[in-house]
Amino acid sequence: MKEDHYRVLVGEGNAELDQRLSDELDKVNAASTIGTPAARELTVQIFDNQGELAAGMSGWTWGIAAGIAMTWVREDVRKDGLGTKLLHDFEQEAIGRGCTHVFTTSFTFQAPDFYERHGYQELFRLEGLPTPGAADIHFKKKLVDL
Repeated sequence: MKEDHYRVLVGEGNAELDQRLSDELDKVNAASTIGTPAARELTVQIFDNQGELAAGMSGWTWGIAAGIAMTWVREDVRKDGLGTKLLHDFEQEAIGRGCTHVFTTSFTFQAPDFYERHGYQELFRLEGLPTPGAADIHFKKKLVDL
């Protein structure tokens, strides 16, 4: 890199940068997957009787793949089946969009057992992440047969 031609800026979160990167990667992806619709975000939200968010899941679908990026259930309503409802509705919408597989990750201190109980299979794990004694586990689930 010719350092006199560029300026490097390192910092915290930047929504404008995230959008630009997403837009640029969308162009590359579209050119490489002609005939496949662009990736779409997929969210599921559950609200309590007071209108407060009790649980949520966000991810994406693209081609035959779906990915769960984030899952959260409010602490006071855990064990009420909301996680299962989120997962079911996410998977059903993914199937409706033509997906055959779903992927996600979970740290060992989050919810790997939850995903395994719902048919997710461990693909691999990275030990010592994000801290010593923890692991980052990557999962997949087959939604439908081809």
